[in-house]
Amino acid sequence: MKVILITAILIGVATAAPDNSRAADPCTASKCTPPDCRCPSTTPPGDLETSQIPQFVFFTFDDAIQIANSDIYTDLFYNKTNPDGCPVAATFFMSHEYTDYTKTHDLYVHGHEIALHSITHEALTDYWKEISLDDLRKEFGGEKTLIAKFANIPEEAIKGMRLPFLQLSGDNSFEVGKEIGLVYDCSWPTQTFRNPGLWPYTLDYKSNQDCSIGPCPEDSIPGFWVVPMIDWTDQGNNVCSMVDACVNIPEDDADALSQWFIDNFNIQYNGNRAPFGFYVHAAYFNVNPLRLDAYKKFVDYLQGLDDVFLVTPNQAIQWIQNPVAIGAAGWPECPTVEDAGCTPLTCALEKVDEENPIYMTFCGSECPAAYPWLDNPTGE
Repeated sequence: MKVILITAILIGVATAAPDNSRAADPCTASKCTPPDCRCPSTTPPGDLETSQIPQFVFFTFDDAIQIANSDIYTDLFYNKTNPDGCPVAATFFMSHEYTDYTKTHDLYVHGHEIALHSITHEALTDYWKEISLDDLRKEFGGEKTLIAKFANIPEEAIKGMRLPFLQLSGDNSFEVGKEIGLVYDCSWPTQTFRNPGLWPYTLDYKSNQDCSIGPCPEDSIPGFWVVPMIDWTDQGNNVCSMVDACVNIPEDDADALSQWFIDNFNIQYNGNRAPFGFYVHAAYFNVNPLRLDAYKKFVDYLQGLDDVFLVTPNQAIQWIQNPVAIGAAGWPECPTVEDAGCTPLTCALEKVDEENPIYMTFCGSECPAAYPWLDNPTGE
């Protein structure tokens, strides 16, 4: 009997023990070599002088793409070019509900990046903190399928993701991101690596990035990129990851607000040139029209600098994998986009557990049987 009890206890201990077989080892340059692996580091890639390093700027927007905000995006970013002659590009981490997929298609064919922000955008942060691999596949893998079908853009063109509320789920979201064919995640803020800034890196090995909204990843997830969200500081020296979460800022003077944008930008521009992110929600300009004036002034300011490039995180990663001096041989060619066309259609669709229909505008020739949602991203 004692032998049986001891054996049972040993089996129980073995069963309860954590599985460390995939735990990430510390990163060293000798083990982690480009182009597909990069250690977390504030050192720029390549052996380049600071003046030769492009300052990448990410303009990103979270949530639904609609008629009202798409006109703003058109005014801000269409018909503008970077110093290399390539079109400027913004990134849209879009959620599903209330999105106009014809506007999504138009943004894509004008060179902007369409990225994932989940189907449901569930408001409870614990949902995202504790979410399972299977539910993440439904939220993000399903959204990838949904966007490709209803915006009529290739699934392989969708490269990035951002979790709602920047609430990480440990290894899970990164594992699913890689599984569904994404390149990067941009959900992870850093306060510690602000000056100098933390460059994008892969999760082949252990990350040393500070983790303010954990749980953060611990396993090795080879080849999947983290694009750190380098925190800003407001005028009260408080940190903020999303610009619309900053509190002590000029709100009654467009010039002063634009200068605050520039002051935060200069920390990276005059430092190690880690990519600078301007992260906001789609409704940012609705709160105060002065913000749009300041934003335009900031975009115009950046356009006057011959070493600043308004690009997507995916474009920046491509340069990091093959770093060359600005304009030198091997500098990335301008991205090309094929327009598969979009015939607009609006349908009143039934949504699960909803009495009233939801109107959805998309690229297509016939209405789906139901409103696209979890477990049914194509609405069949």
